[in-house]
Amino acid sequence: MKNSHLNLPAGYFGIVLGIIGLGFSWRFAATFWPVTLWPANTLIILAIVIWVLLTLAFFTRLLHHSGTLLEEVTHPLKSSFVSLLPATSMLVAIGLTPWCYSLALALFLPAVACQLAYAAWQTAGLWRGTHPKEATTPGLYLPTVANNFISAMACGALGFNDVGMLFLGAGLFSWLSLEPAILSRLRNLDEMSPAVRTSLGIQMAPAFVACSAWLSVNGGQVDVFAKLLFGYGLLQMLFMIRLIPWYSAQPFNPSFWSFSFGVASLATTSIRLGHAAPGGALYWMSFPLFIAANLVIGLLIVKTFSLLLQGKLLVRS
Repeated sequence: MKNSHLNLPAGYFGIVLGIIGLGFSWRFAATFWPVTLWPANTLIILAIVIWVLLTLAFFTRLLHHSGTLLEEVTHPLKSSFVSLLPATSMLVAIGLTPWCYSLALALFLPAVACQLAYAAWQTAGLWRGTHPKEATTPGLYLPTVANNFISAMACGALGFNDVGMLFLGAGLFSWLSLEPAILSRLRNLDEMSPAVRTSLGIQMAPAFVACSAWLSVNGGQVDVFAKLLFGYGLLQMLFMIRLIPWYSAQPFNPSFWSFSFGVASLATTSIRLGHAAPGGALYWMSFPLFIAANLVIGLLIVKTFSLLLQGKLLVRS
């Protein structure tokens, strides 16, 4: 009889995105508000531990059950989520930067090379006219939009601002080219199945992550462009709130973490924009948005831990 093995989809790396993103928000909040660094450090360390475990599981699959990984990287929907491995690796590098710059740089360099190589292989592969229309979901943002924005953020943290601008441009124009196709599919094609609807959470992320990336490479200057990105992100947030009954038409599962990085980036950008305009509307919005982001990601953590206790999180096949 064939032995069962732990088969954790690459989408599970989305858990790292949300937790470490919220840790960055707390880290930034501690520079302006009278809060300690322990929430930031706890969240960042927790995210790094989860990233290590998921990375070990990923490479175990690669070595011993490569067929399951091959199925994932060639799947029209799942293949985009494989890019979360280099994405989270670069976020871990950002988290490590204040503690150990050399280790952060050593992690960033192979991660950014992997994200570019995978984006070239996966995304260019979609240009051959065989990609099914129903697979045109917000997950397509991950390889070229999310990864390049995160690369820009990492470059900003490591002091490579000019290179970060290049990644920002790659992510920005990838986003602008993909969004019309994705919105057209959402509006005009058949309704997404309940199992796929949670990928809609990724739709909220690009504007907020782009804003974070821009502030990371421009020296933290809150300018008109940063505010425009933030405004579009807030509009996407309203759309997500309106659609809660639609994409919640299924039991909670780890795919709901697709909302987390956009929510965490909302928390960070709201603080940065609010701090730049003391007493203004953005200033008064920042704290409630920060609290709301904490509540959303806190709920995701509790629900995911509940799945773990019920034996429904770690899948064997």
